[in-house]
Amino acid sequence: MAKQKNFHLIAAVIATGLLSFSGVLIETAMNVTFPTLIHEFGVTTAAVQWVTTICLLAISVIVPLSSYLNRNFSIRALFVCANLFFLSGMLVNYFLPSFALLLLGRLLQGVGTGLALPLMFHIILTKAPESSRGMMMGIGTLTTAIAPAIGPTYGGVLSHYFTWRDIFLFLIPLIILSLFLGLRSIPKEQKQAREPISIWSAVFLAATFTFVLMALSASQVINAALFFVGSIITGGLFMHFNRQKPLLHLSVLKNKRFTAMMVCFLIYQALLLGNSFVFPNYLQIVTGLDSSAAGMFMFPGALAGALLAPISGRILDKSGAKKPILIGISIACVGMLLLAALLRSNLVVLLIASHLVFMVGLGLSYSNLMASSLSALQAGELPDGNAIINTLQQFIGSVATAVAAAVLSSFQQRYEFALGTSYGSVLLLGCFFLLLVASLICALIVFSENSTVMQQNKLVAFVRGLFSRSTVEKPNVSDCKH
Repeated sequence: MAKQKNFHLIAAVIATGLLSFSGVLIETAMNVTFPTLIHEFGVTTAAVQWVTTICLLAISVIVPLSSYLNRNFSIRALFVCANLFFLSGMLVNYFLPSFALLLLGRLLQGVGTGLALPLMFHIILTKAPESSRGMMMGIGTLTTAIAPAIGPTYGGVLSHYFTWRDIFLFLIPLIILSLFLGLRSIPKEQKQAREPISIWSAVFLAATFTFVLMALSASQVINAALFFVGSIITGGLFMHFNRQKPLLHLSVLKNKRFTAMMVCFLIYQALLLGNSFVFPNYLQIVTGLDSSAAGMFMFPGALAGALLAPISGRILDKSGAKKPILIGISIACVGMLLLAALLRSNLVVLLIASHLVFMVGLGLSYSNLMASSLSALQAGELPDGNAIINTLQQFIGSVATAVAAAVLSSFQQRYEFALGTSYGSVLLLGCFFLLLVASLICALIVFSENSTVMQQNKLVAFVRGLFSRSTVEKPNVSDCKH
C-alpha cells in the first residue's frame, strides 16, 4: 500500500509522454498517405486533409477543459480515459475501412490526445522540482516538436511496405505500454466535491474552432464567408459566457511576455504542421518519390531536433532563455529560406540538409519558448496559461494544415496537378519564412524590453542605496557639530 501512495515522476512523465507522442505522431503520419487515400476513397485534397484536421480540432476542443479536469478529477482517472479513447480510435481505424469511419477514429484519437497532452505538462509543472523543470519541459515539448516531423517517416515506411491501416496497428503496443507504466506510477487520489463546468463556453468555443476550419476548407467563397460569419457570432457568444463563468482565464494574455513568447511558439507549431503536410505531398506528386522515401525525408531533421530539445532545456536552466531562443530562431530562419529557395530544384540531398538546419534551430528554441512564456506567469496562473498554450497550439496546427491544403488544392485546380503542387508549395514556404522573421523580431523586442527593465531596476537600487547611506551619515555629521 505504501508504494501505491508514491507518485513516480519520471515514470509518470514517460507514460503520459508515450501517449502524447503517439497522438502527435499520428497527426502527421497520415499526411504521407494522402495521395493513396485520395485514390482509394475518391476524395479531393481539400477533403482528405480532414483526416489530420479533425484530430487537431478534437484536441483543441478538449484541451481548454484541462484546467477544469485537473481540478476536479485525479491524474490517474484522466490518464486511463485518455488511453481508452485513443485505443478505441486506433481499433476503429484498423478494422472499419471507410472514409467516414476513418474520420470517426481520428476524432476519438484526438480526444485521447487532448486529454494526455495537458496532463503531461500538468504533471511536470506541479510535480517536478523547479531546478529541473526546464529540462523536464524540454523532454515534454519533445513530443510536440519532434513527433510531427517523425510522423511522415513512420507513416511513409509502413504504408509503403504494408498498408496505411498498419500505421494504427503498430502503435497499439506502445499505447498498452503507456497504460501499464501509468497504472504503476500514478497513484489513486481523492478529489473534493466537483465544481460545475461552463458548458456553454465549451460549446461555443468548439463551434468557433469548427466554423473557422470549415471556412478555410470551403471550396466556394460564399460558403467560406458564411462560416467566417458563424465563427464571429459563436466567438462573441463564447466571450460572453466565458466572462460569466470562465472556461479559460484569458486575463493571463495581459502579460506581455507570456503572450509574445506564446506567439513565437505558435508560429513554430504552424510551421511544423505545415511542413509535415507540404513536403510529403510535394515529394510524391512532383518528384515522384514513393511514400517511404518521402517520409524518410524529414527523419534527419527530426532526429537532430530530438537530440537538441533536452539540451536546450539544460541551457535555459543554466544561462536563461535569451541565447538559445534568439540563436535558434535565427538558425531556423536560415533553414526555411534555403528550403523555399531550393525547393523547385528537386535536389533532395540539399533539401534534406536545409530541413536539418531548420530543425536544429527549432530544437534550440521551441521548448524554451514555451518554458519562457509560462515562467512569466504567477504560480496560480500556470494551469490557465498551460491550457491556453495547448489549446492554441493544436488549433494553430489544424489551421496551418487547412490553409496548406486549401492553397495546394487551389493551385492544383488552376494549373496542371503536379505544377500546381509545386507553385503552391513554394508560396507556402515563402510565407513560413516571413512568419519566422516576424517571430525573431517579436523575441528581440521582448528581450530588449526585459534588459531595459533590469537596467532600470539596477539604477533604482543604486539610487536607493546612495539615499540610505546618506541618511545614515547625517546623524553623525550633526553629532560632530554638537
